[in-house]
Amino acid sequence: MIGIKRATVTDVPALVKLINRSYRGDAAAKGWTTESHLLDGIRIDAETLTGYIQDKDTIILKCINNNELQGSVYINKKDSDIYFGMLTVDPDRQNTGIGKLLLKHVEWFAREQNCNRIYMTVITIREELIAWYERHGFKKTGEVNPFPEDTRFGIQKQPLELLVMEKYI
Repeated sequence: MIGIKRATVTDVPALVKLINRSYRGDAAAKGWTTESHLLDGIRIDAETLTGYIQDKDTIILKCINNNELQGSVYINKKDSDIYFGMLTVDPDRQNTGIGKLLLKHVEWFAREQNCNRIYMTVITIREELIAWYERHGFKKTGEVNPFPEDTRFGIQKQPLELLVMEKYI
């Protein structure tokens, strides 16, 4: 049975493994959301993820199916908006509805917090991912930000930018 729960610090090792496996390296290449062709290095480290979990304005949701961690998402309340990112689905479980389910939980959380705008960023050249978010009601804002220089989030193989997308609920 699929369940979505708030992650705790005890989940950090399993989440770090899942997130890095899903975004980078050979395992990530199995899924359609890989960033391996754009970025080297890891997607997240234990210290950063622990900090997110301990931040009062941030939650990490995890998706468990049959006692197996299969997905997660980062959610941060910023004033009256919700920013989300690092939507992760195990490469072996992509196209099974887990991403959509996590996205629904982001929307539910936003409503619980009396927020009506959800926004996120996606690498501008990730056209298939941008299209997926558009199919789920997100719109391009026209705002583009530089990709972080901080190598904790990956080492760029080419110059990258982040497109801001939003959805009003």
